[in-house]
Amino acid sequence: MPVIALRPLVDTDADALFRMMQDPESVRMAAFTPEDPTDRARFDTYLTRIRTDPTITSRAITYDGAVAGNIGAFRMEGDLDVAYWIDRPLWGRGIASQALELFLRIVTERPLHARAASDNLGSLRVLRKAGFQPQATEISYASARGTEIEETILRLDA
Repeated sequence: MPVIALRPLVDTDADALFRMMQDPESVRMAAFTPEDPTDRARFDTYLTRIRTDPTITSRAITYDGAVAGNIGAFRMEGDLDVAYWIDRPLWGRGIASQALELFLRIVTERPLHARAASDNLGSLRVLRKAGFQPQATEISYASARGTEIEETILRLDA
């Protein structure tokens, strides 16, 4: 059985993570991405920031030792939020669910919030499985789709 693990992000993860974020279907499902996901300089600045900002907890997700995505917790509008990204060829294998379960052992502060496009049923299923409960929806501009969409806001209390 494949091993899913978390580890700190390192410089050599940049190429794999940047490649993952070029997949059009992944970007569409994530919806809330940088305006230009092909801007490598901006991506490198972002990755440096999430690796060095002491208020952000970030990890690489590995699948049998290879980078399969990343997961992190950060402050947004005063709330602690979690977000993750899984390489699309690996969707549907339970990697996000297992990575989130592992991450919730590292980040123990509660409440913890998450957001997902309301039509991103896979991500919403992962969050609900981990105990997150929908709290509200809001309409937000999704740069990946070039329009406003409904976003579900979830919360984990325990």
